[in-house]
Amino acid sequence: MQDFTVSGLDNDEDSGTDHFNSEKSGTRLQRCERHGAANSSLPDTFQTSHLLFYERFKAYQDYMLGDCKPSEVKAFTADYLEKVVEPCDWLALWSTNVFDVLVEVCDVDLKDLKACVRLVLPLQCDTKGCELTEEAMKSLLEATEHKVPLQELQVVYEQSGDFDHTALALEHLRFFYKHIWRQWDEEDEDDDFDYFVRCVEPRLRLYYDILEDRVPAGLVAEYQSLLENCFQCFQQFSVLRSGLSTDSDSELDNVSMVEGLKLYDQLETFKRKLHIIENPLLRYVLGYRGNARQQCVQSRGLRASGMKVVHVVTASCSAIQLQSLLSDRLLPLCSSEDTEIQFHKDPVSAVEKCHQGDMVIVLPGIYSVSSSIFLPDSITVEGFGLPDEVVIEKKNKGDSFVESTGADVRLSNIKFIQHDAIEGILCVRQGTLNMENCVLQCETTGVIVRTSACLTMNMCDLYGSKGAGVEIYPGSVCSLVGNGIHHCKDGVLIKDFADELDVMPLITMENNVIHNNEGYGVILVKPNNGEQHAVPLDISEDVAMKADLAGSDAASTSGRKWQFSRQLSKNKETSCSRAVQDLMDHQIFVSIQGNQFRRNGMGDLGTFFY
Repeated sequence: MQDFTVSGLDNDEDSGTDHFNSEKSGTRLQRCERHGAANSSLPDTFQTSHLLFYERFKAYQDYMLGDCKPSEVKAFTADYLEKVVEPCDWLALWSTNVFDVLVEVCDVDLKDLKACVRLVLPLQCDTKGCELTEEAMKSLLEATEHKVPLQELQVVYEQSGDFDHTALALEHLRFFYKHIWRQWDEEDEDDDFDYFVRCVEPRLRLYYDILEDRVPAGLVAEYQSLLENCFQCFQQFSVLRSGLSTDSDSELDNVSMVEGLKLYDQLETFKRKLHIIENPLLRYVLGYRGNARQQCVQSRGLRASGMKVVHVVTASCSAIQLQSLLSDRLLPLCSSEDTEIQFHKDPVSAVEKCHQGDMVIVLPGIYSVSSSIFLPDSITVEGFGLPDEVVIEKKNKGDSFVESTGADVRLSNIKFIQHDAIEGILCVRQGTLNMENCVLQCETTGVIVRTSACLTMNMCDLYGSKGAGVEIYPGSVCSLVGNGIHHCKDGVLIKDFADELDVMPLITMENNVIHNNEGYGVILVKPNNGEQHAVPLDISEDVAMKADLAGSDAASTSGRKWQFSRQLSKNKETSCSRAVQDLMDHQIFVSIQGNQFRRNGMGDLGTFFY
């Protein structure tokens, strides 16, 4: 995104605050040239689409919406436009998916967010896949009573500065109804809340997080799919509701009522899921389920020839290294005629050539990769040396570093370094991954164990995650033995939150050292079913702490409340054993013993209720 202010104001001003300054010293907005339309006779417009986050934020908060309720949005918007939009005598492009045509604005109907326009003659028009004559355009305007939506108007560029605020106001209006407003917002039964805090700010932040590549592609796709499903469900619900008779007891109306209730429940479910993704904190805590792009990598299975391959990865090696490799690994592995050796310069190309049963041996070196490593087959990838000697680092932006879906994948003796990432360093999406003696230097989230997947992680060192070091989903199996998990936001995050059909994860935690994490050593996410008093997870001193996670934004339509249960400890040894016993009562841990918790910012064990 370009780093310039397109508000048309000085550096100490913004796109929403200078509306009432009557002094004009020429435009301070940039010109939007019509590239790609070399033969176009249409004039240029103002460039307003590249506004920064804070410019839109301040305009919506301070000028357009303030503290309005959802039912007041249209009235507040009209009041805002009345103060800043020129009432008449300005030129604009009426832009639709079919045409762009030059018109003159004669009047504005702010109540309906429309403008009364007339064609500028002779006709100046660009069409997209069709032909429009002057007569056809006049007929179209007559059919609309010469009124067009303000959102479809782009103010024609001119240098006086007289129309800067009009151009900006229409941009704020256009962006709001395209990216922020939802048709179902004003129908919320709980209308008594600050619409900006509850809906506008989180949606605006999500828009810019997506724009600036801070949200995984899978989550973006899921969000767009949810929006579409919610829109369709709302349309069906609205049509069904409008057809119901308030005083009829007919069988047809009764059936429609039942169907309407089902649609309403679906709508509320979609809205709740959208709310989770839109809220940054809930997005981190509750996460998302899948990513179709990663799941599309298919297993290659066994080779038709039955041959197995040992893939050796090295850019170059010494004679001593080669001799050691031959005697220690290659000769024992390739003693039979059904095994051959292939050499590769980088780990990605080696893994991409693997079939079920192959082995990848990575010699010492630093290997920089730009694409994700997918492991769809049962293979073994091992470093020939210590982890600090065998380093694979990923520098380019991407959704993940390592994705494992194979039935029996094994990783050992490798250091993974993640740079400039969007998603976690390693995700076990399905199947089983056994990882031993690895180092994981994280950038965002650490290791993710999805539903139905299985991870065994022994003697590894994981640090640097801006999320959780290990995220464990419902229905997964996770064994953590002898690991160091430190300097992350949280050490281990366990998601026991899901749908009624999901089962709890099964976790083994033995002899791990979990220390110096910003939040909790281990945090459990659970639905608030009214029984949280039975899940104290005490550590000698129980402190219940209710928190409003995002102002009034945290309240949900289902009436659930969010709260943290935080534990503080003076005697860690006795208190941890008590907390362990509490956790065991919930059957999440198959075994938990010998772990050490040190200097975790919010405590050793915590529960997050939602």
